[in-house]
Parts: sequence; C-alpha cells; structure tokens
Amino acid sequence: MHDLEPITALWGTAPRVEEFQGLTISECPDWALASLAARHGQEDACASGAAGFLGADLPDVAKSVTEGRLTAFWTGPQQWMIEAPHASHEDLAAQLLAAVGESASVTEQTDGWVRFDLEGPRCHDVLERLCNADTRMMEQDQVTRTQLAALGTFLVCRGTDTHFSIIAPRSSAGSLHDSLVAAARSVI
Repeated sequence: MHDLEPITALWGTAPRVEEFQGLTISECPDWALASLAARHGQEDACASGAAGFLGADLPDVAKSVTEGRLTAFWTGPQQWMIEAPHASHEDLAAQLLAAVGESASVTEQTDGWVRFDLEGPRCHDVLERLCNADTRMMEQDQVTRTQLAALGTFLVCRGTDTHFSIIAPRSSAGSLHDSLVAAARSVI
C-alpha cells in the first residue's frame, strides 16, 4: 500500500500564505471545482437541476452566486464553474451530475486549476499591475475572464471589493504566485 501525501499546487504540504502591509495572498487548495455546461435544448432542465443543487439560480453573464458554501460563477454562454469546500464535496462533479442528469455535461476540474485569494485594501494596487480588469470598479459577485501575468484566468470579486479570487491553470501556479509576490513587493 502506498502512503501518499497530498500536496498543494505550490508543492507544499500546507497552503502558502504571504503577508504584506494591507494585503494577504493565500493559496487556497481546499476547494473542489466542477464545470457545468447545459446541453442544447436542455437549458431549462439544467438550470432547474442546478438551482436545486445550489439552492440558488445559476448566475448571469459576468456574475457569481454563493449560497451557503457553494459558489457558481459564469464562464461562458450556458457554462459555469461550481466551487465547494473539498472536505464536504470531494466528489463535487458526481454530486452535480446527479442533480442535473442528462441536461448538462459536468466535468471534474479540481486538479486542473489553482486558486489564490488576495485580501486587503492593497489588492487593487497589485491587480492593476498584472491585469487589465478594473478591479476598483468591480462589484461583489462580479466575475471576469482576464489575462493576469500573461495567463488566462478567472477573477472573482468576493464579499467585498477588498477580496478577490484568482482561478488559473494549476500548471502555472508557481509563475502566478511569483508574479503576485513580485507585484506586491513593488507597491508595498
């Protein structure tokens, strides 16, 4: 029997957290992700099944919705990413598929992406140096797809305008982390 230890996207046994004055950059490995895409002609059935699972309607263009510990954010026409705590939703894709049935395609995404959270009043100073999204104008639950440090990412404005999540390809976790830290050091 193998004695395997889980590791984070930054190759650690614990999430990396970087503290600066007015800013915290956190690696967030404890989230499960699943993509949801409504099948042609099944949009209403998909929306109904997903709403039953989430406890809320799927979000509209460039929006996210959080109900309890589940979050859904829009990724494209009739497409969303669903996010939940890994501890309670390790099999998120299977749970979501059971709710939507044949009305949608569901794909496990957890190990394909990395999430970094930026929290604090200085997060805008860092983000404006790395992407073209106007984060100072973003409102709670707004989402945008943007190039950040030359990577295609999702940028999610969480509960306040001083908490953002960056969801990016896991294979680029190290370079993204380095870019975030370098930008933070340059402005703080």
